[in-house]
Amino acid sequence: MILTLIEEAVSQGTRRHKACEILGIDRRTEQRWRQHGGRIDQRRGRRRPANKLSTEERKRLLETVNQPEYRNLSPRQIVPMLADQGIYIASESTMYRVLRQEKQLMHRGRTRPKTRRPSNTHLATGPNQVWSWDITYLRTKVRGCFLYAYLVTDVWSRKIVGWQIHDNESADHASMLIVSSCHAENVGDNELVLHADNGGPMKAATMLATLERLGVSPSFSRPRVSDDNAFCEALFRTLKYCPSYPQGGRFEEMTQAKLWMTRFVHWYNHIHLHSAIRYVTPAQRHTGNDKKILRQRTLVYQQARERTPERWRSETTRNWQPIQEVWLNKRNLRPGLPDKITNMRQLN
Repeated sequence: MILTLIEEAVSQGTRRHKACEILGIDRRTEQRWRQHGGRIDQRRGRRRPANKLSTEERKRLLETVNQPEYRNLSPRQIVPMLADQGIYIASESTMYRVLRQEKQLMHRGRTRPKTRRPSNTHLATGPNQVWSWDITYLRTKVRGCFLYAYLVTDVWSRKIVGWQIHDNESADHASMLIVSSCHAENVGDNELVLHADNGGPMKAATMLATLERLGVSPSFSRPRVSDDNAFCEALFRTLKYCPSYPQGGRFEEMTQAKLWMTRFVHWYNHIHLHSAIRYVTPAQRHTGNDKKILRQRTLVYQQARERTPERWRSETTRNWQPIQEVWLNKRNLRPGLPDKITNMRQLN
């Protein structure tokens, strides 16, 4: 009878799987019936499991586990304790299943799972809006003895706006570096966000007091999250993999390290074509000269395409448009979900 109804529906233009869905059977079931002649419906329906708890047993289980002496214990503890009293209601797995269905299975107190807070997200649309800074080790000829390079980079332009080298980590050194960098770049009050990780010099009282005096908003990475300060980490990799880096990766003394760092910063800011900013130098982007350079590149590519159009597969040439927005730790947000995002266009 069911197969006949399906065939009638299909002959009227209905899709076969839709007809099966309306009649409450699976498409594979209809195929199997046809293979066996389609005369007998051998479906037996879902039978009640023989070992399923009865309503009374389920009620007794819930009353037992919610008694004062058991309500703070797990089923793995409750079942043996009941067995010591000569009582067996259900297994541990059954107790877990019933408690989960009743929404009574959860962590309590300090065992409650902790949710990771989202990373600080900032948007830069121009120079001196979002900076990132960090400290990296520089090995010396003396094993176990290190120098410390303090670097501050502009997230939007990638320019190194400040650097120092010391023989120790100190909040005082970091504070002086930020002060000199802000003065060199003429940073005003409430114009800058300074991002760093959770190191001691970054969160020291001296450093935080200096930022408050300068009108700089501090921002920090999440604990034990290595990629929240990615701009500085990428800069450190470029620094230590630079071909001119000392052989063996070790400096002889402080003077040599400072001399090498001076040359590196000049190369990085004024010669190095950065891939993330359309292959212009950080200094060109920081001062706004990159716009003229990128317009010239666009014109060159357009003229080249006009001369030999057969060599170009698409109607457009390479994208040389300046990058207008740079995010620090950008993340996708669900619609309607409030979040603390610093948009530097609103601060200016």
